[in-house]
Amino acid sequence: MKRSPLLFLIILCLALTACGKGGTINGHTARTAYRSVKMLKDKLPPDNKIEFEVSFWTIRDSKPAEEEFLDAVDGKTSWEIIDMGKEIYQQRKSSGFKGYEKYNNWEQMIAQFDKERIDQETKKGSTKREDTRKNGSILYDMRSPSK
Repeated sequence: MKRSPLLFLIILCLALTACGKGGTINGHTARTAYRSVKMLKDKLPPDNKIEFEVSFWTIRDSKPAEEEFLDAVDGKTSWEIIDMGKEIYQQRKSSGFKGYEKYNNWEQMIAQFDKERIDQETKKGSTKREDTRKNGSILYDMRSPSK
């Protein structure tokens, strides 16, 4: 009986340790990294989602070797990814990276991407399927074509 509280405490500590990495990217494989990114993005405030996405893909672009990329993002939180993205942006901007010359700073680039995303979502037929339903049902013309 004296061992059961000790055993319970050990199991509890192991469970808490295992669950403690839920806020970081699992970079063991590309698949787990992308799955982690999706979950982390869903937990972010709406204002930071685009910034996180841009940062993640900036890191991915800067490290074409998959192993190097996975090592760079493994164990990082969403805020660390954003900081890494900003750092890469600054390095690229100061070295004259093509595509960054039209932005004065990181915030301006993120604002532009955010505006583009909003435009895509509001533009009829671009990224969202047009609503072909009337009164909750889809109507098809089943008549044979006339000759």
